[in-house]
Amino acid sequence: MKTANKQPQKQKHLPLRTCIACRENKPKRELLRIVRTPDGHVLIDATGKKSGRGAYLCARLSCWQKALKEHRIEQVFETVISDEDRQGLDDYVATLPTDDPGLPASKPAKAKKGRPKAADATS
Repeated sequence: MKTANKQPQKQKHLPLRTCIACRENKPKRELLRIVRTPDGHVLIDATGKKSGRGAYLCARLSCWQKALKEHRIEQVFETVISDEDRQGLDDYVATLPTDDPGLPASKPAKAKKGRPKAADATS
């Protein structure tokens, strides 16, 4: 009888990228790529395959607004975005849904559980 050597299956590698606005690490597929092409244009790269220097942003309106307002894209690409390219980015930002105000921006700190200290127990 043959005994099959069953090895545990490897988990598929998920490439991670960092959003240039919020600095969160997320799977590459969840982020949108912006590229500075070799001729100096700054464009949204929907395919993720355009040649040039790339950077990633979340698909959240707040991240895009922060990146544009604080000139993060210009800093990352070490270039000035032309008016034409800026208009293309602004047009894309206009299509993004507003962030859900019901979601907390960060998790609130949890209160410590446990017994009160001896000094707190006596009144």
